[in-house]
Amino acid sequence: MRLIFMGTPEFSVPVLEALVTAGHEVAAVYCQPPRPAGRGKKDRPAPVHARAMDLGLDVRHPTSLKDADQQAAFAALEADVAVVVAYGLILPQAVLEAPAHGCLNIHASLLPRWRGAAPIHRAIMAGDHETGICIMQMEAGLDTGPVLLREATEIGGEETTGQLHDRLSAMGARLIVEALARLDDLQPEPQPAKGVTYAAKIDKAEAVIDWTRPAVEVDRQIRGLSPFPGAWTLIEGERVKLLASRLADGQGSAGETLDDGLRVACGDGAVQITRVQRAGRAAQDVAEALRGRAVPKGTRLGE
Repeated sequence: MRLIFMGTPEFSVPVLEALVTAGHEVAAVYCQPPRPAGRGKKDRPAPVHARAMDLGLDVRHPTSLKDADQQAAFAALEADVAVVVAYGLILPQAVLEAPAHGCLNIHASLLPRWRGAAPIHRAIMAGDHETGICIMQMEAGLDTGPVLLREATEIGGEETTGQLHDRLSAMGARLIVEALARLDDLQPEPQPAKGVTYAAKIDKAEAVIDWTRPAVEVDRQIRGLSPFPGAWTLIEGERVKLLASRLADGQGSAGETLDDGLRVACGDGAVQITRVQRAGRAAQDVAEALRGRAVPKGTRLGE
């Protein structure tokens, strides 16, 4: 098929690669414009932009698709379908209707649960036991369109957003190739009105750990915000990101370390921290990190 691909972050890259490998003609790739990044704050192309250039594809990065000229340029590509995954711009109705088969979105949740910007983070933070991928026919509402294809997967008890992100990205790449191959036979299923939730964008203020909360909530927060933005706490005055954890035995004063290995008491129960990142340093497994800086039993975190 003749496709337009619309995506921006790393999550979208395997999808683009799968479409090319499957033999589809990618007429153009749309992504967000390059943004300042790194210490020099030089403009850096988005992951999809960089990969599309490697593949020799036409890359376009308008700041908006509301302009009539941009819409005309989009329609002039005469695509069979547009594949959209974490693109980052609202698609006006003229864009949604331009391809012969409209626009298909790859969404990383089991719709109608977790419509919106951060479905992977929110699923882990809410303690969901499963999530998945939906291939959805796009319409004007926020992730409200009928679902053509869906697949569920269990969320591991110690899985982080980063790990689940990679699994769902690969799943989405496989499902969209299947959906395009079966497009004429798939029956769109309207989303039920019951069970709708919204995955609001993560606010950095959510990242600070409140050790008075139950261990099960602290564990979900740590895993759900890993690797970005990273849940954090103060350890003897130093801000440290906690990137992986699991539930552990033990009780104590909230925020107190229960041993020399970063097992920490919460308001109810305890968590074992398994991976950390100190400011200006790479992420480390906790055993390695503690060799460089000990955190003795009885240390009070968050102060």
